[in-house]
Amino acid sequence: MPASRPAALTPSTIALLTLPPLLWAGNAIVGRLAAAWIPPITFNFLRWVLAAALLLPLAGWVLRPRSGLWHCWRRFLLLGSLAVAGYNMLQYLALHTSTPLNVTLVASSMPVWMMLVGRIFFGAAVQRRQLLGAALSLGGVLVVLSHGRLDHLLALRLVPGDAWMLAAALTWSCYSWLLTRQDEPAAIRQDWAAFLLAQSVFGLLTAAALTAGEWTWLTLAPPPHMPTSIQWSWSLGAVLLFVAVGPSILAYRAWGAGVQRAGPTVAGFFTNLTPLFAALMSTVLLGEPPRPFHAAAFALIVAGILVSSRR
Repeated sequence: MPASRPAALTPSTIALLTLPPLLWAGNAIVGRLAAAWIPPITFNFLRWVLAAALLLPLAGWVLRPRSGLWHCWRRFLLLGSLAVAGYNMLQYLALHTSTPLNVTLVASSMPVWMMLVGRIFFGAAVQRRQLLGAALSLGGVLVVLSHGRLDHLLALRLVPGDAWMLAAALTWSCYSWLLTRQDEPAAIRQDWAAFLLAQSVFGLLTAAALTAGEWTWLTLAPPPHMPTSIQWSWSLGAVLLFVAVGPSILAYRAWGAGVQRAGPTVAGFFTNLTPLFAALMSTVLLGEPPRPFHAAAFALIVAGILVSSRR
């Protein structure tokens, strides 16, 4: 069945869809930092264990037998496997096996995957303005990656490890479209903490199985680029707390609400703000001021969002 027509962008919807890319940019930076301390799938598992523990006091009622959750457990197992286990695991793997520059470039294909998944599986029409918006938004990402120089852009090379991030983009697109289907009880759907906790609990089942597989892999054939043990420290604890609260709870809450308002296709264009925010965070951490190409990239990305969301 075709998806319902999304509402026009409002300031509150723009804020909801801008917050996740900001937090996910921070997630990419600290995830790269944590790559030397902890295996990626284990990092993702511990992240969501902590997030679920924080959500439990807010929405523990959803786990009771009569909450209605267990009648639609298949839906939450699918959502959790895609978002909690799948997307995040693939993203952290990408940060281990590819450069941040390549990962960001591959992630910029998100709007295209959003349109394709919507067209093939949800009957959503792809319009010219959405294609134009995708081109503008992708152009803004390329400006960030190349620092506004063609020779930098031509020097970019994709490596086999970038397939992890390509799979992550496809996984997130499927998850975002599934959010538009309201197959769960109204009490769960209307309580954001309960909705996210339900995804987290079922997603952790998949994440736990993947983590067990990771440790078997590390024991039998440890790769040279990955730590084979957890190097506990206050820094790792702080990173885990940040990714559990910001990129997990706050970002997923805002993303779910934004997708319900604007639709997955329009929301997908906001993900291209992530590399811009990541570039700005990097310049701040390195003590370098923003450059003119950052402004040009921001203008192109915003233009893509506006064009794609026009009535």
